[in-house]
Amino acid sequence: MLNNNNIKKAEKLVSLLSEKGFKVSFAESCTGGLLGATLTSVSGASAVFDGSLVSYANEVKNQKLGVDKCVLSTVGAVSEECARQMALGACKMFSSDCAAAITGIAGPSGGSAEKPIGTVFIAVAFHGEAFVEHCLFSGNREEVRNQSVGKALDMLVDIISKS
Repeated sequence: MLNNNNIKKAEKLVSLLSEKGFKVSFAESCTGGLLGATLTSVSGASAVFDGSLVSYANEVKNQKLGVDKCVLSTVGAVSEECARQMALGACKMFSSDCAAAITGIAGPSGGSAEKPIGTVFIAVAFHGEAFVEHCLFSGNREEVRNQSVGKALDMLVDIISKS
């Protein structure tokens, strides 16, 4: 279910992207397309949104986004390195100016002592650089996913508004 607060953030992002003449794309794992769905709920998104790839499987992360197999086998899909490579890969795949990538553990299972449920890495790539934030969200699966989307939108707005 779409979150009204995130829709408002998406409206701000669409407006900012339109104003700057930029295009955005996404690479999503634990959010399963929720970021793309949130952005496309906004009128005018088609003018600024190139596309999104839901890359749940590691093979897809590697083959479509160019995430290094070594990263996936050593630090794993839920990592700063993976998020960075996902965002940069989305920019390349869609030839977009910027991209956001989300990878994490939304729960209710899959967590560990090292990476508990709610561990999410969000990356934003912009003009060849990628910025990553390590987040630890609380709540149920839907809440973790919505918090992840909100944070990704905030990061995009912040980075693009500074350009």
